Amino acid sequence: QVQLVESGGGLVQPGGSLRLSCAASGLTFNRYAMSWHRQAPGKEREMVARITSFATDTYYADSVNGRFTISRDNTKDTVYLQMNSLKPEDTAMYFCNAERTQQSRKWYYWGQGTQVTVSS
Repeated sequence: QVQLVESGGGLVQPGGSLRLSCAASGLTFNRYAMSWHRQAPGKEREMVARITSFATDTYYADSVNGRFTISRDNTKDTVYLQMNSLKPEDTAMYFCNAERTQQSRKWYYWGQGTQVTVSS
């Protein structure tokens, strides 16, 4: 059974930092690209960062580029999201995602999310 468990969310003041973690189990972690998504109340879920299976490539949404850093440790089956210079508009539920595509087959898993609130 695949599980993705996020942690590290919380309440932080504007300009502050948080580091999110997502621990994976039940899958061969280094076969999966990992990404972080967020969803604010009343808004659609959006991808904020993605990292390939061996960290050769990363992607960032324009809204977080230069402030957030995604990384992974394949020895610990964990992906991280370092969030700096946080803004109130970063407030959202943050979700971890694992994806793998092999020929015509696709595997796609979500975590339960961790809340990030940026407020003074």
